[in-house]
Amino acid sequence: MTTAELDMAKAEAFAGHIVGILNGGMLSLMLGIGHRTRLFDTMAEMPPSTSDEIAKASGLNERYVREWLGAMVTGGIVEYDPSDQTYHLPGEHAGSLTRAAGPGNLCTISDFLPEMAAVRDQVADCFENGGGVPYSEFENFQALMAQMSREVNDATLIEGTLTLVPGLIEKLEQGIDVADLGCGQGHAINLMAKHFPNSRFTGYDFSDEGVAAGRAEAKEMGLTNASFEVMDIAELGESEKFDVITVFDAIHDQAKPRQVLENIYKLLKPGGIFFCVDIQGSSHLHENTEHPLAPMLYSISTLHCMTVSLALDGEGLGTMWGEQKAKELMGDAGFREIEVKQVDGDVFNNYYIAQKL
Repeated sequence: MTTAELDMAKAEAFAGHIVGILNGGMLSLMLGIGHRTRLFDTMAEMPPSTSDEIAKASGLNERYVREWLGAMVTGGIVEYDPSDQTYHLPGEHAGSLTRAAGPGNLCTISDFLPEMAAVRDQVADCFENGGGVPYSEFENFQALMAQMSREVNDATLIEGTLTLVPGLIEKLEQGIDVADLGCGQGHAINLMAKHFPNSRFTGYDFSDEGVAAGRAEAKEMGLTNASFEVMDIAELGESEKFDVITVFDAIHDQAKPRQVLENIYKLLKPGGIFFCVDIQGSSHLHENTEHPLAPMLYSISTLHCMTVSLALDGEGLGTMWGEQKAKELMGDAGFREIEVKQVDGDVFNNYYIAQKL
């Protein structure tokens, strides 16, 4: 196309869109610093203050704090009064940026940006050569996931998430056998074990580090009804062992998701419940264009979830495998009645409930 044929207003609007993306990417790194140094937590408790006052209250270097504040002000995150050179974090903003916000703290997500950036060049090589980047290359990923899931589970698992399954709380109180597959550092297992001492809980994960963390926490909490095993859940060969199996955001990462789901079906006792929490979205791209987190989720998929599966010659479902594909694979594994629930305020996840008949 020639310049005369271009819609210049559209071109200028798109250039502005790209500028916004670039600003947002850099601001994400600054959000991560604000979270790591607890600057947001400190400022949330302070009246409008100078950079020197904020630095002293935080125990940080004033020059760095002042430059960081420049990014926060121009990025629309912190308010600035030039008359007395004071900075203020409004309560409406603190609700998305501080540890006090619990699962509403969006700063935890910003920590994934440098983690993904560290493997960008390796992933780019995969575009040319195929294959994938192995899980071992993601040095901090498990810790980041554990941090984020801990905040969510502490706030919602017992009194929120588990109540989505009719009658589950009563069964847990009476005493049943529960497994969490792909348990990571095992915090969900330990939370359930603490609240339901009559039930028995087992966490499986292929990460030695994750299983060690789960065992250490269980010991610290004095739990006798929680155990952990290092295991590739695609290789589980037992049958009819558990009353309930949970999986939190792990099926889409698997190299062999179909085998995993078939194993889950076999592991359940007759009448057992499979409770799966996984990314909310459609399997069809055009139905995700209005999803508020779709660009981030497709990017994380490219830079982590899909590539770690392909590194093992896996199926590479990716983060946005979607509800339709999830129900299809669960059905192929043997589940016939699959209910999908959603929780107000949670734009990340679908909650799948399936029973072994």
